[in-house]
Amino acid sequence: MEMQHDTLWNEAVAFTRAKSPASFEQWFSGVQFDGMTDGIVSLRARDEFVREWVDQHFLPTLVDYLRSQTGWSVQVAWSVGGHLERPVAFGVPVSPVRPRALVPDSRRFSQGPATYNGSNGSNGSDMRDDTRLDAAANYARAYGVGDESHEGEEFQSPASRRPPPRMESRPEKLEKPVTPPPLEGLNPKYTFGNFVVGPSNQLAHAAAIAAAGGGGPRHNPLFLCGGTGLGKTHLVHAVAHRVREERPSSRILYVSAEKFVNEFVQSLQEGRMNEFRSRYRDRCDLLLVDDIQFLASKTQTQEEFFHAFNALHQGDKQIIVTSDKYPQQLERMEERLVSRFSWGLVADIQGPELETRVAILRKKAQMEQIELEGEVVLYLAQTIRSNVRELEGTLIRLAAKSSLLGRQIDLDFARQELAATAGPRASEAGVDDIQRVVCHHFKLRTNDLLSKDRHKSIAFARHVAMYLCKQRLKCSFPELGRAFGNRDHTTVMSAVRKVEHLRASDPEVRAHLEALERKLGTND
Repeated sequence: MEMQHDTLWNEAVAFTRAKSPASFEQWFSGVQFDGMTDGIVSLRARDEFVREWVDQHFLPTLVDYLRSQTGWSVQVAWSVGGHLERPVAFGVPVSPVRPRALVPDSRRFSQGPATYNGSNGSNGSDMRDDTRLDAAANYARAYGVGDESHEGEEFQSPASRRPPPRMESRPEKLEKPVTPPPLEGLNPKYTFGNFVVGPSNQLAHAAAIAAAGGGGPRHNPLFLCGGTGLGKTHLVHAVAHRVREERPSSRILYVSAEKFVNEFVQSLQEGRMNEFRSRYRDRCDLLLVDDIQFLASKTQTQEEFFHAFNALHQGDKQIIVTSDKYPQQLERMEERLVSRFSWGLVADIQGPELETRVAILRKKAQMEQIELEGEVVLYLAQTIRSNVRELEGTLIRLAAKSSLLGRQIDLDFARQELAATAGPRASEAGVDDIQRVVCHHFKLRTNDLLSKDRHKSIAFARHVAMYLCKQRLKCSFPELGRAFGNRDHTTVMSAVRKVEHLRASDPEVRAHLEALERKLGTND
């Protein structure tokens, strides 16, 4: 698999290099490729200037090529600084027509027209920003590019002029690699490469990659929260897979809160508490706990988890927990645990927007080799808005039934099946969906909408949510009043009328409503 990734990367680099060989050699002499796992490309830059330039001028082409060849949601993780042993520019396959050697040319960064000239005399890239041009010229001169004293010599980056790293003698006998113990309960399909990133889960995805060692600031603990079926477990499994692949000797523990409780009770009954404590405090490098809310009201278990948490955190061992609520909303949970859950980063995952739901369906159909027409994908994404699990389950059900009946999954077939299987849904479920989307749009918590807080921003978001619920779900005013913190029906009536008036008269309010309706999908 690693060899396949290297081959894919080399093909992408050769494709990018062919578009502008001279500028590629210059800038990628300061970039090193550190590997690619599950669609995450790890790159190291000599300094921040190189990173920024390559990120803006070359990465779009590279990433587009990788996406077109793999279908992955390709992400780039940068690290800056340090010695580059394998600069990209000096270890990539050459394009079919090899350009002549890059010879320093004092005209390359001329102060005349803002045009960057490659060594072959053609325009490498259009740079009309004089400030950027001057910065690039200064950088090139600092590293000997364009220095007339080197005229006639083949261009060499500072990294290539350094003496080659000393190679240690190969041992005569290679030790047999240690096979790590298998990880129980992990879904092999739950990897970063199979996770569809959108605005609703972008923060949680980035934080999970950082927790797995993929670059960026690492937060400990990482607390992932959100409704059921939105991808929390997928990210936790992806972290475990990544750490196991990159650091096989790491001791990883993945448990649900229910399993933790059962193990604790069994250890108490059998007198094996020392073994239990050693497992979670001493013999663990990464602890992943799903559905931490199930520890609520279990005082003795919370006490044991508190001490395990402290031991791992003091040893700088990564801890990731998931929950369907924010830490402050966990009822019957000890305050000292709640405060510790907030020490690192609390990343919430909201319901996916329409565009994200479409991307998820396409990704799932590709993985399961299911042929879907574009109009069917759009219809399913607009109809099923609750969570990813229901979306994927509906797709699998349609594929299974179409296979049994020998029918193609067209729009008529999808409509018939969804109409036949759709049961009556309570209005509160639809209200919850709209409340989550509104909170995510206005950067609020669901509790804010239900509270008595009359701050202008919170009141406006609350009124918008009431309006959308009334328009889309046709709920009665008393029902909506109960769903929004037991408010009087006259309050809801006033809010709906106010938003209707603002929609007609205020362009900003109209833009907010249109954006929210796009996220929720069309109202059939």
